[in-house]
Amino acid sequence: MDINQLYSTRRTGKDSPTTAIDPRTEFQRDFDRIIFSSSFRRLQNKTQVFPLPGSVFVHNRLTHSLEVASVGRSLGNLTGDFIAQQYASKMTEESKQFYKHSLYNVISSACLCHDIGNPAFGHSGEDAIATFFLRNEHSLKDKFSDKQWSDFIHFEGNANAIRILTQQQNGKSEGGLQLTFATLASIAKYPCASIARKKGILHRKKFGFFQAEENIFRKIAASTSMLQESEEPLIFLRHPFVWLVEAADDICYNIIDLEDAHRLKIISHPDCKEILLNLIKDIETRPAEISKVEQQLTAITDKNDKISYLRAKSISALIVRCAAIYQGNFDSILAGTHTTPLLDAIEKDCKALTTINEYSVANIYNHHSVVEIENAGYNVMYELLSHFIWPVIKPKEERRKYEAQALKLVPQQFLYEDGDDYQRVLGILDYVSGMTDNYATDLYRKIKGIDIGMTI
Repeated sequence: MDINQLYSTRRTGKDSPTTAIDPRTEFQRDFDRIIFSSSFRRLQNKTQVFPLPGSVFVHNRLTHSLEVASVGRSLGNLTGDFIAQQYASKMTEESKQFYKHSLYNVISSACLCHDIGNPAFGHSGEDAIATFFLRNEHSLKDKFSDKQWSDFIHFEGNANAIRILTQQQNGKSEGGLQLTFATLASIAKYPCASIARKKGILHRKKFGFFQAEENIFRKIAASTSMLQESEEPLIFLRHPFVWLVEAADDICYNIIDLEDAHRLKIISHPDCKEILLNLIKDIETRPAEISKVEQQLTAITDKNDKISYLRAKSISALIVRCAAIYQGNFDSILAGTHTTPLLDAIEKDCKALTTINEYSVANIYNHHSVVEIENAGYNVMYELLSHFIWPVIKPKEERRKYEAQALKLVPQQFLYEDGDDYQRVLGILDYVSGMTDNYATDLYRKIKGIDIGMTI
């Protein structure tokens, strides 16, 4: 990869790089566009891990995304300075300025929208969508090509993010949010088509774009020098910036899910304190810094504040270590031969991270409140799909009255009546996957007759 060609100011919906007069850089504009978008705002009512309603505040998808963006900005700063200095002889003056002053904006923007394609109820929402098609294979599969069918039975929030950010809905602007190709390339953790999915291969563990977005993804890849591994099936290697976005996400959910569990009293204060302190001791190489942390803990009397302090110090230590690993492996990352996520590389020599992962799986991600909301969310999403997909795949003239009435609930921007079956079904998936947890639950209760009455 040419280090001067990894970024681009070209935007979706635009034929050439923009030349707007604006005090902000192109990549700062990306950040602002995401912040003010309705799809980003809806993340405030989407589950992160724990059910949203309750007396104790826990993270939702929006607060998580904001925190990931903050961590990503720090990683972008550290690595941008390193790249600008270490590879100065290979850079144009424009590239030096980009890595010094703009890379962190690209990374933080990508972090901000990395979860924007996740449906309501998180992974259980994804499972509901995929399972709907699998259970109805005998009635639906023949309507689609093998590649299109693969998109549906492996529905993936990462691919859906690219769709949300780039597609033109009915009556909306061309190019979706019209983000730069640099930002879009940075969220493509799995830059391949759905038929190329393969367990055990990191960049093919899931997939990164639907068939509907293949052409725009090719343009993103070409404009940011992504290395192509295969044409059929279409597979690219990860863009170098992806590793930083992934690390920011991994850092946040590993540490902050533990903090939420502490506030909900799922993990005891002594256990949480010990786990986080051990993490800092495993990563921090300066004895004086560890001593400073222990002294500060003694001075803090509030239990939640103690954990918040340890959370901050843990995240800071992980940022520094991840940046160092990225810098040490930058040549292999550029070549597309690196295969280990940055946080996984830390975990190999950090027993505390393994402890956090094991505890989280056993006591957080399988906590009864989490399992309850996943079960409920699965059923809500499945029933909504059943209510809308069967009518939309029928020709207008063959729809019974109740089927036509069902589609009147779908906003016009999601109805692609002039398209083929694949496009019409994708429109319904756009609508249902974009719902917040509360909206999906309310609509489910209404169409099932559980709640009847006028709402405005």
